[in-house]
Amino acid sequence: MDLPLTEDDLADEGVIRAESIVRRPPDMPDTAVLCWFPEVVDALGAGDARALSVLRTELGRTPIWRAHGPRGRPVAVLHPGVGAPLAAMFLENLVAMGVRRIVGVGGAGALRHELTFGHAVVLGSVLRDEGTSFHYLPPSRTLDADPAGIAVLERMLSDAGIPWVLGRCWTTDAVYRETPGRIERRRAEGCAVVDMEASALVAAARRLGIGYGQVFLAADSLAGPEWDHRGWTTAREARAGLFGLALAAAEAWEQP
Repeated sequence: MDLPLTEDDLADEGVIRAESIVRRPPDMPDTAVLCWFPEVVDALGAGDARALSVLRTELGRTPIWRAHGPRGRPVAVLHPGVGAPLAAMFLENLVAMGVRRIVGVGGAGALRHELTFGHAVVLGSVLRDEGTSFHYLPPSRTLDADPAGIAVLERMLSDAGIPWVLGRCWTTDAVYRETPGRIERRRAEGCAVVDMEASALVAAARRLGIGYGQVFLAADSLAGPEWDHRGWTTAREARAGLFGLALAAAEAWEQP
């Protein structure tokens, strides 16, 4: 079957480009954190963080906050929305603003029983079961994550004494189509967690020539016969703690 996703026009630039949509703030940091925990991002805005810019979509306004890591270095922070298309668009906007290294932090569904709630999973590779990534890189089933992003996250977690595993993420577009058979097949291919953005962000970052690393909180569970929410959306201490480590990793990620 000849699918549009396999059309080979990757060498061509898009008619609409991020550079024509966004402007680079004069004090934009060259590192950023994409944080999927809305209460954490909201707390930055309610505190002493300053808005560098605002991204506007039909969903509303998304501020880009200027935060600081534990050593005082500025880092841009924003919520990238849910789903690969929006997250990839926001990543492109950040790159157009001068960002060169990005750390993602958020929750992901656990596919393995040993990933108890709150366990940290450093993104090691992705399985591409979404559409966005194929607009950035040639078709393939999997992609490896950026080694530099892996290294800085592993170092931060280890230094903090936080248990972590390196894992493959299955990225899907259809949250209500995570069927038992598909879950089992993804486990057989080595997937530890499932999300809706990672493979697109890995692909977009590689095409654009920037660094990208990601750490997940093992959140709800799809490891058993029934879905278990595990109360992950209200575990604010765990979510804020993992964001703090991601912020420190972004701050420590040096330009190669």
